[in-house]
Amino acid sequence: MVSDFLMRLREGDADHPPLTASSAGRTVVAVRGFHKFLLREGLTAVDPAAAVKPPAPPQRLPKALSVDEVTRVLSAAAGAEAEPAVLATRDAALLEFLYGTGARISEAVGLDVDEVDLETGTVLLRGKGSKERVVPVGSYARNALSAYQVRGRPDLVGRGRGTPALFLNARGGRLSRQSAWTVLRRAAERAGIAKEISPHTLRHSFATHLLDGGADVRVVQELLGHASVTTTQVYTLVTVDKLREVYATSHPRALSS
Repeated sequence: MVSDFLMRLREGDADHPPLTASSAGRTVVAVRGFHKFLLREGLTAVDPAAAVKPPAPPQRLPKALSVDEVTRVLSAAAGAEAEPAVLATRDAALLEFLYGTGARISEAVGLDVDEVDLETGTVLLRGKGSKERVVPVGSYARNALSAYQVRGRPDLVGRGRGTPALFLNARGGRLSRQSAWTVLRRAAERAGIAKEISPHTLRHSFATHLLDGGADVRVVQELLGHASVTTTQVYTLVTVDKLREVYATSHPRALSS
């Protein structure tokens, strides 16, 4: 009966539209929770819903920007005429860092100055569960960070009470995640990027572009700080789609006449 109920949720009928996998799944979870309650309270001897699993929602592929789009966003941040020079320098460093390391936004805004070594080109990131990893920092990000630490951060530090944080707000305190999102949104607007974008988009783009360039998925796993390679493998689906697109437009016998 529970399985039939789930099937009817998905198929719909004359009075009810069919539900998506996620909506049907939430309903089944509620049904399973109700039966667990009945069993726990001794109101029933068996749990008929225990064996009925909610339908798996379709896997959503990460949305990545193209290399050209990323370049436009980074250039827009560096050349932001509407912002004071000190903030434009910070914004350019922040976005170059996010794309150059694949860091989560929480990892970036949580950074302290002494956790970035520009001489060796490495940064110590603290991910989920306080798990630490050392990630290389590319030359573009190093140059942007160096410019920020010389020409931008000292001014911002003087506006506050002193903090070890690397990325600072206009009052000299640690930059928040919300403010970092605003930095990216404004840069995307100036770059003419109409699609929805967030700091995590740069992380997705980092991983996708590495795989497009031939990087091993386990190397990307380490760079992203994923506990399991299964999490990282979702990016390979994006790459396969791109390969299929290139094949379809390039191979003389890819398309049927």
